[in-house]
Amino acid sequence: MPEKVNLNAYFERIGFAGSIAPTAATLELLHALHPAAIPFENLSPLVGDQVLLDQQSLEKKLLAEKRGGYCFEHNFLFMRMLADLEYDVRPLLARVIWTNPEAIKAPPTHMLLLVDIKGQNYIADVGFGGMSLTAPLRLKPDVEQPTPHETYRLVGGDPDWTLQARIGEEWRGVYVFTTDRVDEVDLWDINRDLSGNPASPFTLQLRVALSPTGRRLKLRNNVFTIQPTGEEAEVRELLSVEEIRAVLAGEFGIAVPESEKLDAKLAGFVPAPSQPVE
Repeated sequence: MPEKVNLNAYFERIGFAGSIAPTAATLELLHALHPAAIPFENLSPLVGDQVLLDQQSLEKKLLAEKRGGYCFEHNFLFMRMLADLEYDVRPLLARVIWTNPEAIKAPPTHMLLLVDIKGQNYIADVGFGGMSLTAPLRLKPDVEQPTPHETYRLVGGDPDWTLQARIGEEWRGVYVFTTDRVDEVDLWDINRDLSGNPASPFTLQLRVALSPTGRRLKLRNNVFTIQPTGEEAEVRELLSVEEIRAVLAGEFGIAVPESEKLDAKLAGFVPAPSQPVE
């Protein structure tokens, strides 16, 4: 039985107003607003908290508590909202090659969505951190598709599709996926491992991102980057727990929980103060 969703709370959180007809135009608007309003963040797995994917837990965290989440949280929430709007939508799995092309041989660790609108397939993905799509992409090979941020294309498709982003003059692989049907139980198992495995990057590093109009905001451990679309990035090193907390709250709009465990984790990303010269 489908889980009940709170569309009004979701629309308020992302600032959506307009037609809710399940059209490509509605999907495009929702897809732009979501990653501009709800941050990608991994504070929960970083401090050892369980990441829950039931709708009540997602709405409590991402909507009511003004938090964010990582790919499974974002895309489960987005998928259920789209389904409630009567879109034909289902999950897909991907192998991430953005930072490691050799991961094409590894098991899939990323969730995205396939949306069918009157026979035209699109992929949607509001949960890939600093490279989250900000528009749905038509599932067509070798077609350059601009979004409000980067330009993307899909190559292959027999059966592996590769999502590529144009970075400068280079096309760079983001992830590889198929359109094979995925059992939600498999997604829960992968989520459990990513959020709880001590070797997972989500338990070892701080990763935060937001994609408002005209720029991307990114925080990796204590390095904060503002990346205007098509321009040079501004990079700043954060030198204290207080600075990191201020950026999380002020730049990303996260209601940062008061937590000694979190502060201890954040302190581990801050460089040790230099010793005075005697």
